[in-house]
Amino acid sequence: MFSLFKSKPKLYEIIPDNYVDIHSHILPGIDDGAKTIDDSEYLMNQMIDFGFKKAIATPHTMNNVWDNSKNSIQATKAKVEKELPTESNRLKLNCASEYFMDDHFQKRFQNEDLLTLKGNHVLVEMSYLNAPIQLYDILFELQLKGYQPVLAHPERYTFFHNNFKEYDKLKKVGCLFQMNLLSSVGYYGKGVSDVAEKLLSKDKIDFVGSDIHHKNHILSFKDKIIIKSLDKFETAIQNNSFFM
Repeated sequence: MFSLFKSKPKLYEIIPDNYVDIHSHILPGIDDGAKTIDDSEYLMNQMIDFGFKKAIATPHTMNNVWDNSKNSIQATKAKVEKELPTESNRLKLNCASEYFMDDHFQKRFQNEDLLTLKGNHVLVEMSYLNAPIQLYDILFELQLKGYQPVLAHPERYTFFHNNFKEYDKLKKVGCLFQMNLLSSVGYYGKGVSDVAEKLLSKDKIDFVGSDIHHKNHILSFKDKIIIKSLDKFETAIQNNSFFM
């Protein structure tokens, strides 16, 4: 596919017509993504124009910051489906959550069912400042409860950049990796793109996600890809068909 391009393609040009997005913040008013239903309409229409076939909205669930629940997320999705029926239908809109890993998360999955991407696959994230002290305990307990952790944007955790063995350890304990599409165009900085490239080259990226929050993210889909492992990036994109 990429051999058709004399130079690196723009990101939106390589989105396949069957693309399933497993990470976005397009539900309005419940986290740092879309603020209003108009924002949701804009983001969803742009995703449709890019060729997205399905979108799993994943608002943050983070104690004392974004106190979302299974009910609040599903209710917001229902509101979007009611007010934007055409877009919701064309995107096969579904919802899960991006869970922040801390002790409150441990209590949550011990006591209630989580909103998953599909089956037992649950999207999880960490602070950008440092990994939780109890990270591996959380992942162990989460899997004991029958869940498969999918770590959102591992390339963006800069505290791992100079300690690549932590990525190996995370994979060894059963963590799947979801790279952000925009890491391929340098949106988060060259350091993040370099680590995304390294993870791709070592076959550590399982899936991708748009992580769309706002208009600037949409605009960056028109930037050229800067990573080298284009074939492996394309494979990761196609892997998302698992969630159809």
